[in-house]
Amino acid sequence: MVKWGAALVAACIAGAAQAQPITLERFGSFHVGGRQVELSDRPVREYLPTVGSAPLRIDPNGVHMVGQMYARFMVPAPQRGTAPLMLWHGAYLTGVTWETTPDGRPGWDEFFLRRGWATYVTDAVERGRSGAAMVPDIYAPPLHLPAQNPWERFRIGTGAGSYATRQVLPGNQFPTAPEHYEAFMRQVVARYLGTDSDVIAAYIALLERVGPSVVIAHSQGGAFAWQVAQRRPDLFRALVLIEPAGTGAVAEAAKLKDVPQLLVYGDYVDQDPRWSVIRRNARAFAAAIQAAGGTVEDVDLPSRGIPGNSHMLMMDRNSDQVAALVQDWLAAKGLWR
Repeated sequence: MVKWGAALVAACIAGAAQAQPITLERFGSFHVGGRQVELSDRPVREYLPTVGSAPLRIDPNGVHMVGQMYARFMVPAPQRGTAPLMLWHGAYLTGVTWETTPDGRPGWDEFFLRRGWATYVTDAVERGRSGAAMVPDIYAPPLHLPAQNPWERFRIGTGAGSYATRQVLPGNQFPTAPEHYEAFMRQVVARYLGTDSDVIAAYIALLERVGPSVVIAHSQGGAFAWQVAQRRPDLFRALVLIEPAGTGAVAEAAKLKDVPQLLVYGDYVDQDPRWSVIRRNARAFAAAIQAAGGTVEDVDLPSRGIPGNSHMLMMDRNSDQVAALVQDWLAAKGLWR
């Protein structure tokens, strides 16, 4: 008789579950939020749209819709999550963050969908299918990232200059083969400054439409999630922050005391000159929430025996292991049946 270890059995069960078809009750997409901005005294432009077309005149004067946000949802049958589950991405990224990983594995969207959660993946205001706005008339000129920036800033490489040599941190779990990193960079988009109020308003509109939800938010999205939750704590069933890149307002920390929260951090955070400061600020903010009577659990993955994670935890080769930790926490909070 062949004796299988517990880890191997679990891996086989997970693999079998992953291979099963997914039954959806419904799926679709929509836009929420936005505001109208009226422009005047701008010049009319004429151009040829495509070969074989006719000249087209575009008059930019008039009312523009800006600040709207795109959302795509999938509702499984049966549902086991007791609330919708939202996935909010970070800066220079879109909802693709949560979909297929750069090396072709299922992302967290599918992971949680397969476990019975109704998932909502969004492109934040000014990203992806949410659309941008006229520059500089409405939005400031966008910022763009060169390929070395995420490699050196997201704790994939060993720091400044490591992209040129492709040197990675010891044990790093991000898929760094050239074709995989190129696939990641194809996801990177421009971002605009000065849009925070539009982003927050759109996230509130999303939650008002869908109802109280579990929110999993990454990086810049984590900072937005904290700020949105301070404005509307009634719309949050739980908040999972994956390496949040900022905080909410410390003076209003008590507004978060009734929202259970989980912080998740990967490897080399405290050794990194930038991320160590960000983490210290987040811990101070979490302490303020706890002092007000709230619950914030801080998970350091290496200390849990899950080493090597970059800032892009949901794309690392052990992403399912990290997602399982989040799933177990949500189940322990009574949010999964």
